Amino acid sequence: MAGSRLGHEARTLTPRQLAILRFIRDYKRSHGYSPTMQEVADELGVTKVTVFEHVGALVKKGLLRRLPYKARSLELTSHVTFPECRPSALPLLGRIAAGHPIEAIENAETLDLEDVFASRTDTFVLKVAGDSMVDDHIRDGDYVVVEKRTRVRDGETVVALLDTGEATLKRFYRETRNRVRLQPANPDFAPIYVDAGRLDLQGVVIGVVRRY
Repeated sequence: MAGSRLGHEARTLTPRQLAILRFIRDYKRSHGYSPTMQEVADELGVTKVTVFEHVGALVKKGLLRRLPYKARSLELTSHVTFPECRPSALPLLGRIAAGHPIEAIENAETLDLEDVFASRTDTFVLKVAGDSMVDDHIRDGDYVVVEKRTRVRDGETVVALLDTGEATLKRFYRETRNRVRLQPANPDFAPIYVDAGRLDLQGVVIGVVRRY
């Protein structure tokens, strides 16, 4: 994908175009020179005509350069950065068991935090203060990623603004049509009961980030 200057263009890349950029990058690293159009076609299992079409599109996007009448002239431009190289992309090495042990497997994958959270329409982050949600594994000092919306389901963890002007992080339950229970996840804290009409829901928690 492209960097910030071509961010919108990068989102229009097809999987095939991204595969072409990756192959050119990897081929040049291994051989010291760029692949030919035919070699790209052979690698991807497509026709040379198809490769010409994709290369032309990548040149227009400013992601690729190609010199005419030269067989090995495919060059990535400085605008190309790949998803796995973005600062928000972390190596995903496999799974770890929380129950029975499993075989450790390392996979060449990444988890892109930007893709996980930024794909939502409207998100923001809050730093947690207090221990009322520890049984839901949300601790003091954690960061919660919140999707801004007012339509919530019972059991979802919400950011709620009370009529006292205080904000709180609790699980949401409708007791009756006009009464809501904000339930902590810690037996040391009591539930909060409020009139539905006096509650301002700010959003729903969709993720937790913890620093050690």
